[in-house]
Amino acid sequence: MTRRNALPWLLLSLLVIVLDQWTKHVVLGALDHLQRVEVIPGFLNWTLAFNTGAAFSFLADESGWQRWLFTALAIGVSAVLVVWLGRTRRGEWRTALPLALIVGGAIGNLIDRLRFGHVTDFIQVYHGDWYFPAFNVADSAISVGAVLLIAFGLFEGKRSS
Repeated sequence: MTRRNALPWLLLSLLVIVLDQWTKHVVLGALDHLQRVEVIPGFLNWTLAFNTGAAFSFLADESGWQRWLFTALAIGVSAVLVVWLGRTRRGEWRTALPLALIVGGAIGNLIDRLRFGHVTDFIQVYHGDWYFPAFNVADSAISVGAVLLIAFGLFEGKRSS
């Protein structure tokens, strides 16, 4: 008898990828580079930015080798997480949900790196003179997935004690 694994959760990854790529397509057609459109005054702008680095523009000022490093990392991490999903029971949503979000986000940004050599960011949260670095749907999925994975892991540890 075969065990039903969590690979169908990759449909959520696909949804994240499609939503990420669609929103980037819309923004690329609607905004000029670094143009700001106020959405929620004092809190949220749409701002088109391009990031050749990783989170918080880490290594963005390098000569271009970082594109291939982050491409390899996205492929490697996604492969490991897909294997993890394959070994996870389908009903273990506390593991499957975060993994699927991270895979979708990683692949969404991977597509940008391969197509353009950079990641398209457009969501900018700010308050007064403080601005959080611009991000996108893929980044959001990765962040939410990572937080859920940690939180569910902490709660699972307490629950099994």
